Amino acid sequence: MTKASSTIKPEEAAHFGALAADWWDPKGTSAMLHRLNPVRLSYIRDAIDLHFHCDSSLLRPLAGKAALDVGCGAGLLCEPLARLGARVTGLDAAAENIAVAKAHAGPQGLDIDYRNEAIEDFAGKDFDLVTSLEVIEHVDDPQAFVNGLAGSLADDGLMILSTPNRTALSNLLLVELAERTGQIPRGTHHHEQFITPEELETLLNNAGLEVVDTRGLSYSPSKGFALSDNLALNYLMTVVKA
Repeated sequence: MTKASSTIKPEEAAHFGALAADWWDPKGTSAMLHRLNPVRLSYIRDAIDLHFHCDSSLLRPLAGKAALDVGCGAGLLCEPLARLGARVTGLDAAAENIAVAKAHAGPQGLDIDYRNEAIEDFAGKDFDLVTSLEVIEHVDDPQAFVNGLAGSLADDGLMILSTPNRTALSNLLLVELAERTGQIPRGTHHHEQFITPEELETLLNNAGLEVVDTRGLSYSPSKGFALSDNLALNYLMTVVKA
């Protein structure tokens, strides 16, 4: 049962929980995430190398480090982080997602601590890496959510966030076009809940965090997703404690 302090929206948890069984199918309802994931991972790896002074040739730059992925779904990010050497904890609002995540990681020998828990109720602290990708636009209280993320981050830790920007372009491509054509399941996005980079930076500053890098994610039918200087559709942020 979700605690009263939680920022989890029950309807959002139910929506994504209903998609759980299909999460790992690259041609299923999460196909867009599968196409997006390599670009996000590239950004995260570059941020890891820069922040922790790692050689880019290292196969396990997170060896000996603890990582927390909040809103982990069925583990699309947790598994790569584990392969990079991290001790990974994944939190998600939908119990169905956690069940699928555990079932997928187990046969691959990945020991990931998956929990059906809200960040506000999570007691873990001092994670070297905290990630939350395409999640904050689904929560009930973004400031409380960011405060929870900040409370889990080590003083010298690294945080990576991503979320759609609230623009006419994101409404057209992510809501109107993608959902109407079936590329994203209906009801996934609510444009009024999208957060601009300026708004997110304010939330982060309020929580004692500092943004050190922001990059856009662009999309074209021919090339797919790519990192960009254009923040209009979606963006990634690298964050540290101020």
